Amino acid sequence: MTKSTKTLHGAIALAGISAFALTACTGPSGGGGTSTESAGGGAITYGTTDKVVTLDPAGSYDGGSFMVMNQIYPFLLNYKPGTAEASPDIAESASFTSPTEYTVKLKSGLKFANGNTLDSSDVVFSFNRVRKIDDPNGPASLLANMEKVEAKDPDTVVFTLKAANDQVFPGVLASNPGPIVDEQVFPADKVMDDDAIVAAKPFAGQYTIESYKKNELVSFKPNAGYQGMLGKAANDGATLKHYADANNLKLDVQQGNIDVAGRILTATDIADLEKDSKVKVHKGPGGELRYMVFNFDTMPFGAKTPDANPAKSLAVRQAIAHLVDRDVIASQVFKNTYTPVYSYVPKEFEGATEPLKSLYGDGSGKPSLDKAKKVLADAGITSAVDLKLQYTDRYGTSAADEYALVKGQLEKSGLFTVDLKSTEWTTYTKERRADAYPVYQLGWFPDYSDADNYLTPFFIPGNFLGNHYENSKVTEIVNKQLVTADKTERSKLLGEAQEAIAKDLSTLPLLQGAQVMVAGTDVKGVEKTLDASFKTRLGVMSK
Repeated sequence: MTKSTKTLHGAIALAGISAFALTACTGPSGGGGTSTESAGGGAITYGTTDKVVTLDPAGSYDGGSFMVMNQIYPFLLNYKPGTAEASPDIAESASFTSPTEYTVKLKSGLKFANGNTLDSSDVVFSFNRVRKIDDPNGPASLLANMEKVEAKDPDTVVFTLKAANDQVFPGVLASNPGPIVDEQVFPADKVMDDDAIVAAKPFAGQYTIESYKKNELVSFKPNAGYQGMLGKAANDGATLKHYADANNLKLDVQQGNIDVAGRILTATDIADLEKDSKVKVHKGPGGELRYMVFNFDTMPFGAKTPDANPAKSLAVRQAIAHLVDRDVIASQVFKNTYTPVYSYVPKEFEGATEPLKSLYGDGSGKPSLDKAKKVLADAGITSAVDLKLQYTDRYGTSAADEYALVKGQLEKSGLFTVDLKSTEWTTYTKERRADAYPVYQLGWFPDYSDADNYLTPFFIPGNFLGNHYENSKVTEIVNKQLVTADKTERSKLLGEAQEAIAKDLSTLPLLQGAQVMVAGTDVKGVEKTLDASFKTRLGVMSK
């Protein structure tokens, strides 16, 4: 792990919030109590605009859901505070016992909060279940290299991998497909309802859920039986409060009604809060990408459109890449809290390159109308292209301004007419996979601290995008880098993969974001924990 990669991992803020900040030592929520540095020190209230899709690990691949799951489910591996390496959590040990076998020994005496035993059978059930259900919004794509998983005895699990020397498999076990669920509670072949999950208490994480009102309020209670690396919760409980509007989230943290505010505050809100002496804004560079997805079936000239034409479809994607002005979006919409990105892998990660900068626009990151006109003309497109463009509230209220600017930039060229629409997130996640959106917005936080996490989930067959993109050359390179132990050779392969993807334009990355957390200055325990959280777990990764 290079220094730069460690630095990035250490700065991804929701790491701490996902699996650490809820353990902060604080006074009673609202800031009126006395902070304490001892266990059992009151409760913490965390506010967010993130939405939960489901509490079932097989059916979600988003930050809002993973935020909650990180508190209540155990993982075989997790991230120790201050490190970027996945280490045993409820496992006693975990290591490669052969190039294609990864063996995990569980701690003894593990139980779920409902009293059921947690053993190797539950582990095997959990991973097989994610893959069997293969939910369109689930994380099954991260298990592409898992050939099988077996229980050798009640405390021993062996993962057999298709390709040897998988460089990221430990990180996969600590990410979205990693929560271990109770096989006596969860159905093997379908996603379970949230209320049924809460009622059955199949929890073995640091907390259990005491009460649950989806996307409104979640009340957590420390789990006395938790045996993972994070240790016992350092407070009496925690509350997660969901907000429909970022401005209300901002006001509540200013008024002391919540202790910590996170995803997602607008750039204007952040600027205002930095002037408020009653709160402290914590910032760090982040691995978030904001990007556009092209559906290769339904976009203009896509494979299932009446005028299907691969060359013209590519030309449309290239023209958009030539026209988008990232600098304007970053400065006008996000006050430079986001920065332009010209790569499929954020530049802080080892192996990252910037092929989009040289291939599109003027070659230095600026747009080029002349190149956009030429690429369309060369493909035989002589009239303005009708483009249906979709975005969602999932990525903050600024998304409306962001995509209004994109629409304006495309239409100003005279080359496009854009039908821009917005959809609420829970509907959006279903409709995008049903080919309802020809071109649409998504955002990404890494599941594990490695460049591969920006490639495998996006660009190989069965990827979570489901946008019908497939290139055998890209698949070959991505799969090869995954199992290449030599760092120099692997970096070379990562660069080759990014170059090939940039020529196809399956997606168009626009911006790379920072992570921001806000806490009341009188809530000393929270502030201390947030400072530490910038050095801890990757945690809440939204898709």
